[in-house]
Amino acid sequence: MKNIYDYPRESLEDYFVSINEKKFKATQVYEWLYEKRNSDVNSWSNIKKDIRDKILKDFSFDSIEISKVEKDDLTRKYLFKLNDFEKIEAVLMMHDYGTSICVSSQVGCNMGCAFCESGRLKKVRNLETYEMVEQILLVEKEANVRIDSVVIMGIGEPLDNYDNVINFIKIINDAKGIAIGARHITVSTCGLIPKIKEFMKLPLQVNLAISLHASNNELRSRIMNVNKAYNIYDLIACIKEYIQYTNRRVTIEYVMLDNVNDNESNALELAELLKGMNVYVNLIPYNETNHLEFKRSSKNRIFKFYDILKQNKINVTIRKEFGGKISAACGQLRSKEVK
Repeated sequence: MKNIYDYPRESLEDYFVSINEKKFKATQVYEWLYEKRNSDVNSWSNIKKDIRDKILKDFSFDSIEISKVEKDDLTRKYLFKLNDFEKIEAVLMMHDYGTSICVSSQVGCNMGCAFCESGRLKKVRNLETYEMVEQILLVEKEANVRIDSVVIMGIGEPLDNYDNVINFIKIINDAKGIAIGARHITVSTCGLIPKIKEFMKLPLQVNLAISLHASNNELRSRIMNVNKAYNIYDLIACIKEYIQYTNRRVTIEYVMLDNVNDNESNALELAELLKGMNVYVNLIPYNETNHLEFKRSSKNRIFKFYDILKQNKINVTIRKEFGGKISAACGQLRSKEVK
C-alpha cells in the first residue's frame, strides 16, 4: 500500500479518475495535507464520507519520527527513525535570508567516497518519497519555521534513487504542496552521467550541484569510486551539455581536504578544467570525523585556493560553516547511533 505522501498531485488526480471521481479531489486532499497540515482524514469536511473511507482503505498514512535533535546557534541536526527502525538525518540551517534544509535520499550510500561518513555505512535501501517529504514536514513543525530552500545533499546519492527523488521534488515544488520555488531546490550528485542527462530533460527549473572534489582523474579516482565508472573528463563534458541544454548555472562542490586536493597546482588544474563554463565553485571546509583519517585544510590553504580560482576568473565562494559542533557532516549523527 502506497503512502499518501508518495503522490505528486497529478498521480493523485489519476487515482481519483480511476475511482470515477473528479480530478479536483486531489487538490482538496493536497490542501488538507500540505496547507492545513492535517492528516486526520475523518476531519476532511469538504470530502464526502464514502470517499474518505476509500482513501483510508487505499492509502497508508505511516509517518517517520524524530528520534534526536542536536542544536547550535544556527543549525539543528535531526535524526529520524523510520518504520523499519533504520535511521536517516536532515540538517536545518538558519541563514540571514531564510531557512534551508539538507535532506537524505537513501539509508546509507554505495558511492563510497573516501572522505564521506555517509558512504562508510553502505546503502541499505532507497528512501520512499514520503520519507523525504516528511523530513520537511516534521522539521518545520518541530522548529516552528517555514523552510525556504531544500538541498538533497544528505545521506545517499539522489540520482541513485531517481524516481522517488523526482516525485519528492514535484510535491515540494507544487503550489498546493509544500510550495518551495524550483530555484530554491538543489539536487546534488557525485556524477551519475546517464541520470544527469535524464534529469536535464525534465521541465523542472531546479538547481544541479556536482560533487567534484578533485582537479584531475587520478586524484578523483583515489577519493571517489564513482570516477572509475564516470571519469572526470566525461563528467565535465556532461556538465557542459547540461548547461547548454538548460541554460542554467551549475554549482561545483569542492571539499577542502588537507594535503589531498588543496594545493596550488590543484587550484590551477581546477581553473583550467572549468574555464569558460557557467559554473560557480563552492569550497567546503571539511567536517572532520573520528572514523576517517582526512583533515580539514587550513584557512590559509583555503584562501590561497580561493584566490587562484578568482585570479583565473572562476566564480567561487567559501561555504559558511554550519553545525561543526553538532555532528552536522552527512552521516555523522547516524553513524554514532548505528554501531
